[in-house]
Amino acid sequence: MLAIKDAKLLTITHGIQNGTVLIDGEGKIVAVGQVEIPDGTKVIDGKGKVVAPGFIDAHGHAGVYEEGLGFEGSDGNEMVDPVTPHLRALDAINPHEEGILDALKSGVTAMCVLPGSANVIGGQGVVVHLHGNTVEEMIIEEVGGLKIAFGENPKRVYSGQKKSPSTRMATAALLRENLVKATNYMAKLEKAKEDPDKTVERDLKMEVLVRALKREIPVRAHAHRADDIMTALRIAKEFNLDISIEHCTEGHKIIKQLKEAGVWAIVGPTISNRSKVELQELSFDTLKILYEGGIPLAITMDHPVVPVGYMPTAAAYAVKAGLPYEEALKAMTINPAKILGIADRYGSIEEGKMADLVLWSGDPLDIQSKVEKVLIHGEVVHAAQ
Repeated sequence: MLAIKDAKLLTITHGIQNGTVLIDGEGKIVAVGQVEIPDGTKVIDGKGKVVAPGFIDAHGHAGVYEEGLGFEGSDGNEMVDPVTPHLRALDAINPHEEGILDALKSGVTAMCVLPGSANVIGGQGVVVHLHGNTVEEMIIEEVGGLKIAFGENPKRVYSGQKKSPSTRMATAALLRENLVKATNYMAKLEKAKEDPDKTVERDLKMEVLVRALKREIPVRAHAHRADDIMTALRIAKEFNLDISIEHCTEGHKIIKQLKEAGVWAIVGPTISNRSKVELQELSFDTLKILYEGGIPLAITMDHPVVPVGYMPTAAAYAVKAGLPYEEALKAMTINPAKILGIADRYGSIEEGKMADLVLWSGDPLDIQSKVEKVLIHGEVVHAAQ
């Protein structure tokens, strides 16, 4: 067994406690708080230090956009077909990429790695630990959502090729068209079940869209501008999709509509510049306004747009703008875990959950605090020198 003793514990779900975290040989947390440590337990001294759950980014591209490699390391967008639901980010991840190593050293232990936003339907994400020798060792959830995109990116990519979509109208129409095709494909599959002699030719694209229509996988909608967010909500309602809004830059303009839709907002990267027109209202105030409006949210760095190690810095800026401290912590831990469907195992310090923990020299939102140790499933995978 392993114990982190006499530390300040940011449990996330049960407030801030002083005490010990006890971890069993399977990497699970078995006790939290004032704990009697069994004989023979390996002890990490946490006196004067802070233990927090490993941070989780619900939206990133670590390993599929490798830093400093240019074209050779760019594997997130297949920019020859705007409809590619069958593509999988897990088939492009390089586990040894420098950005993944840097993320771990910064206290970020997990990420949903998604395809990029060049295509209207970009492909499937995967939820991974940011540690492992192979992708198979890293996987937490094999499918972390189906990426779709609205706004500038698809129209910029395909108008440059003199192809559709070159307008927002065409982006929405293309998405609807393929969801209708998937609805028809699903009907054919159901009909074929009634006749053992009848078969339906496999269509990998349609198979993925059918899963989205059945709400078996969530749909992750890249949208910055308020009108693009509304288009995403409109189509989600038409087809009964389980949708979240990625980036949500102008979400503060449509609080009522977001609340009525009951969607998550994955906000960011806000610690960034206004690099395109749809980012003109980029502001940390958005996080505060969304929270005050009752919109559940998470913070994203959209790595490598902003390196994911800056996540606690972004959270600190959000607190400065008015987001409560506890909510900023939730936006990097239990909230992304809920979005990704892994909150039963990750995102807080609780008995029965996996011991993905970070030992900090001080408050994680203090820029001077250092990551001293990172644990994944109770194993120390990084220790500061």
